[in-house]
Parts: sequence; C-alpha cells; structure tokens
Amino acid sequence: MKVLVTGSDGQLARALAERGAIPGIELIAAGRPELDLAVPGSARRVISAVAPDVVINAAAYTAVDEAEGNRDLAFRINADGAGEVAAAAADAGAAVIQISTDYVFDGRNGDPYREDDPTAPLGVYGASKLAGEEAVRGANARHVVVRTAWVHSPFGRNFVKTMMAAAKTRDTLTVVDDQQGNPTSALDLADGLLHLIERWRQSPGAGERQTYHLAGTGSTSWCGFARRIMDECRIRGLPFAEVQPIATADWPTAAPRPANSVLSSEKFARDFGFVMPDWRNSLGEIVGRIASGQ
Repeated sequence: MKVLVTGSDGQLARALAERGAIPGIELIAAGRPELDLAVPGSARRVISAVAPDVVINAAAYTAVDEAEGNRDLAFRINADGAGEVAAAAADAGAAVIQISTDYVFDGRNGDPYREDDPTAPLGVYGASKLAGEEAVRGANARHVVVRTAWVHSPFGRNFVKTMMAAAKTRDTLTVVDDQQGNPTSALDLADGLLHLIERWRQSPGAGERQTYHLAGTGSTSWCGFARRIMDECRIRGLPFAEVQPIATADWPTAAPRPANSVLSSEKFARDFGFVMPDWRNSLGEIVGRIASGQ
C-alpha cells in the first residue's frame, strides 16, 4: 500500500516518516515547492505522479494569530487546497485522511467534544480548517476527517520547544491557565493513523465517510502543560523555570482561543481498537529528544 503524506516538513509528516517503517506500506512525503497548497494544481500534479492508495493531508496553514490578517491565504491552503488534495486523490482512486483541529469548536462545552457536537470556530484558522473538512467531504467519498489538538514533537516549532527554550533564560514563566485541551504527541498521532491504515488493509473502507477525534488521553491547561514540561526538565537536569498561571485576558492574542477544546477520542478507540497514550507518559520522550537534538 502506497501512502502519500503532504506537508513533509511538518511535525506529523516527520513523525509518520519515523513511525512508518511497516512491512507492506510505502510512505512517501511531499512538500514545498513540489506540493504547495498555496498553488492551485500543485497537489494534483504530485498525486497523479505518485498514484497513491491513501493520501494523508497533513499540510496546513497553522499560524493561528497570523491567520487573522491573512484570511485569503489561510482559506487557500486549509480549505481550497484541502479540497484539491481530496479531489486529486479521488481521481487517482485513493482514500484521503484529512487532518483537522480542535479549533473548529467555540470552547463553550463543559464536557469533552465529540465528533457530532456543533462546530463554531472563533477565528480564521478554525474557520478555514472547518471549510477544509467540508471541502474534503464533498470531493472524495473515500474520506476520513481526523481532528487533533495541541500537537508537539521533537520536530519543528511547538509549545514544548518554546517552553524549554524560555527556561534557559528565565526563572519564571507566565502561562494561560483557563484554556483546556489535550496535549498530543505527533508520534502517538502517527501511530494512530498508521493503525487506521493497517486496518484498511484488513477491512477496506472501515471508517470511511466518518469524522474522528484522535488526541492525547487526558487533558490540562496550557499552564498545567508547561508545569509538566518543567517537571520533565528538572528530572533530566535540564534548565527549568517556575510556571505561574495567568488568565487569557492577561495574554491578549489576535485570534480568540476556545476555553475548552478537550476532544473525546472514544469513537476512534471503539471503531479501531487504538487508544491514544496518556499525554503525560509521552511527554518525557519528547523532552529528552529535544534536549539531545534527536
């Protein structure tokens, strides 16, 4: 089975490349400049040439605050580009897995969000990703939409790296404590997606036309996440800092954030028998790898 992953420089694509050494699966990552979702027709050319069985669309415009001033580009990549990937995959006879986000919700739920809860994005980024979901559903019947949250890894730019870098120069960090979510290791997310693809080899079409949540088990605030990162640093003899809580109102951003974007991944676990690890258990490996440059 040939699997094409878009967004080759991103956290998820790099995690898939690391985890994807599975017999019977050929994983190919494609990115800019050959595959650039900002350029119409780019995805179709690459997908047509590769002729994959599955496309994982991990490419996205993820700069949440910058998206507020770059609406056209965010929608071009996250909505129009996603639809073009799905349509090109359909023409190649391939299924598509569209990676989406917890930011499609407005955060007013008191409970973890399930897949059928109403969507109501607060900002341009979430709106563009929701439009991408809809474009994919309309362009390729063989689709699965996977929403995830608070992704971090040893690769690229992410919250864990930011906190670790800040602790090298500061004794105290202030972090928002009234936004709740699921920290998600990109390595765990990759394992879940590969498990889904393995299931397709045994049961073709399983879960198609469905939306799933796939995020780290357990939830916390950004402040709680930062404190756990500092705990992992302290254990390893790395620079660490005290983390003090602040309110969202004390840390204004261009884009509004949902107060609660915790996702329930029970549906994925039920349908595919894969339970995401507790985010705290996965964090230590990531902190260690960032520290060692691996």
